[in-house]
Amino acid sequence: MGIALPAALFFLLDLQSLPQFFTLAASCFLAWGTADLLASILDRPRLKDRSPGHAIREDWERRHRQD
Repeated sequence: MGIALPAALFFLLDLQSLPQFFTLAASCFLAWGTADLLASILDRPRLKDRSPGHAIREDWERRHRQD
């Protein structure tokens, strides 16, 4: 996955230079890391059975009530 996806995209997009390949690989890595981070956040028990927007809104309201 770490090499196959950037290499496949590199050839499918008909890119030519090595810096383009590394830029594509870095973009894939950052997207993969962001997706992993969001998945771990959504897997936390306090967010189960709630949408992220709903959870943020409830946390925001709870913090304002505490002040």
